[in-house]
Amino acid sequence: MNLIQQHLRVTAALIVREMSTRFGSKPGGYLWAIFDPVAHVALMTLIFQAIARMPALGLSFPLFFASGYLPFAFYQRMSGFMAGTVKANKALFSYPIVTPFDAIVSRFILQLMTDTLVTILILLMIIELGGVAQSMDIGGMIGAAGAAALLGLGIGTINIVMFARFPLYEQIFGIINRPLFMISGVFFLPEALPHPFREFILFNPLANAIMWFRSSIYPEYRADGMDRGYVIEFAIVCFVSGLALLTASMRAIREERL
Repeated sequence: MNLIQQHLRVTAALIVREMSTRFGSKPGGYLWAIFDPVAHVALMTLIFQAIARMPALGLSFPLFFASGYLPFAFYQRMSGFMAGTVKANKALFSYPIVTPFDAIVSRFILQLMTDTLVTILILLMIIELGGVAQSMDIGGMIGAAGAAALLGLGIGTINIVMFARFPLYEQIFGIINRPLFMISGVFFLPEALPHPFREFILFNPLANAIMWFRSSIYPEYRADGMDRGYVIEFAIVCFVSGLALLTASMRAIREERL
């Protein structure tokens, strides 16, 4: 029990440290976390309103793009934030009481809280300012966002070690990861694509997470081919693999060889 309490105290202290380091003592840091996704949704709305009469679902362009971008952001922000865990906390690992796992948990909690707050604020803004009135499955949205965050946690945990050991891998990953925004269904419906592109897109777990989130916002959206279990299983496998890599590299991390 004392060990659990110790890890809880360490994790809480790391969360406070991460908040101070990332956002600073000024409110501008928190405002930017909200402005960035708002700007993305607004930009996509302006572009596609100029070239299309109606969104692929519903009547609101901002809601349609938010339903794709927000779950994507849960993955993207989480994976990027987690990948820098060891590099940002390396000095603290000289203390036996602090472990990389504590740093991972603290960063995951902070990022999840931040993205959840941003998602709630953006959806409330769209609903209030856009006059959107439709029933939404809150439980489904939470499940989809959680799955996307878990996927980001898994990929990010793997990258903690891979980025440190193989600098070339970091560049390759960046090249592979960059097109995900275009091929994950953020601004289109995967099932609307012709064969065989539709089947290829559905191998992407992030596309399934976005379909899951979107189907929770639009009751009429059937999301044909979506597999919730696939997203969760893929994310868990990535996270377990990342923890295995991290455990095998623990000594090198402690000795600052990574």
